[in-house]
Amino acid sequence: MADFLGMMKQAAQFQSKMKAMQDELDHIEVEGSSGGGLVTVRMTAKMDVKGISIDPSLIKPDEREILEDLVVTALGDARRKAEVAMQEKMQALTGGLGLPPGLGFS
Repeated sequence: MADFLGMMKQAAQFQSKMKAMQDELDHIEVEGSSGGGLVTVRMTAKMDVKGISIDPSLIKPDEREILEDLVVTALGDARRKAEVAMQEKMQALTGGLGLPPGLGFS
């Protein structure tokens, strides 16, 4: 019975740490870019887009498709960086629990 109570206490502590980590992910921002920095995207580690910056030299009606492609590329770059930041936080949280990798914490 003592083992069960100990596991319940650990589960409650883990849940509390998970909540704190989720809150922290809201405040971690990454920046993705494309076109040599002509287009940049800022987003949180929870992948909420906070801002997009487009160099004025790209705003030409006849080059709309190029601009669209650069925005998509910058979003993808920021998303990959956000995923890395989230994985690092999750690894720090679960590192001492002896959980096997890939339990859906990505």
